[in-house]
Amino acid sequence: MPHSNITPETRDRARKLRTELTRAEAKMWNLLRDFRPRGARFRRETPIGPYIADFAWLSKKIVVEVDGDSHETDQGRAHDRVRDAWMRQQGYTVLRFDNSDLVDAEDHVFLEIEKTIARYLHD
Repeated sequence: MPHSNITPETRDRARKLRTELTRAEAKMWNLLRDFRPRGARFRRETPIGPYIADFAWLSKKIVVEVDGDSHETDQGRAHDRVRDAWMRQQGYTVLRFDNSDLVDAEDHVFLEIEKTIARYLHD
């Protein structure tokens, strides 16, 4: 059974999140779509086990997260550490960027992502 480790609740939440992109997430989505002609196949708000990745290239096990203010609290940072550790145990590479990175340094974000996924891209 595909996706058997994903609960219906997680699936429903991911579907809802796809309709509610933040400004920074919209910028990231446009940036990630620039890699599509080179073979990257990112998806938005993708369930992975008990979590929902902001963006994921499932076949290459790459997750890209866009962090807002809720990630800057002690509770948010603790949750992210647990989540990232779980993702790494599943074989995923997790890239995290603050909302401000996308607003103030979009070129830097693009280059960081490209550096990480370069071995999977074709020109």
